[in-house]
Amino acid sequence: MFLKSFPNALRAALLACASLAAQAAPSPLPDRVQVSWAPTEKLSEVRDNQMQRGWLRPEEWMKQLSDELRRRADRVLPAGQQLQVSINDIKLAGAFEPWRRDNQQDIRFMKDIYPPRIELHYKLLAADGSTIREGDAKLRDGAYLQRSIGTSTDPLRYDKRMLAEWVNKGFRNKD
Repeated sequence: MFLKSFPNALRAALLACASLAAQAAPSPLPDRVQVSWAPTEKLSEVRDNQMQRGWLRPEEWMKQLSDELRRRADRVLPAGQQLQVSINDIKLAGAFEPWRRDNQQDIRFMKDIYPPRIELHYKLLAADGSTIREGDAKLRDGAYLQRSIGTSTDPLRYDKRMLAEWVNKGFRNKD
C-alpha cells in the first residue's frame, strides 16, 4: 500500500535497495571457532578500569573481539578443523588517564607505554575431534602505534589487528 504512492521508477529503486540490504545482512558466525573469556573481574582491562571509563563496556568489546576472532579464524582454517580459544586476560590498546581534566575522563590515550596485550589458550582440533595442536599464547604489540592501520576509526582496531596477525601466523594453511 505504501509503495503505491510512489512513481514506478522510484518504487523499483526502493525495492532494489531493500533487496540489496537483505542480501548484505551479515552472515552468521561460524560454529567451528569457539571463543570463551575468563570472568570479567579477572581481566586486567576491567580490574584497571574500576570507574568504568570509556564508551565501550566489557560485554561490548568482548563480543566485538570474539566475533572478529571467529571471522578471521574461519577464513584461514582448513575445512573440517575447529579452533577453541579461551581468553584468560586482556589489556586493550591505550589507557585512561584519570589525572586529566573532567571532560577527558572517557578518552583512551594511545601511547607507546599502553600496548594491547592478550593472554590466551587455544586448541586446534581435526575433523575427527583429535587435537592437532594446543598451547598458550601471550600476544603483545609494542609497536602498535608505529605501524600503519589505514584510515580505520574502530576503537578496537589495534586489538583486532593483533588477533588477526596471530590467527594468520599460526593457523593459515601453508600448502
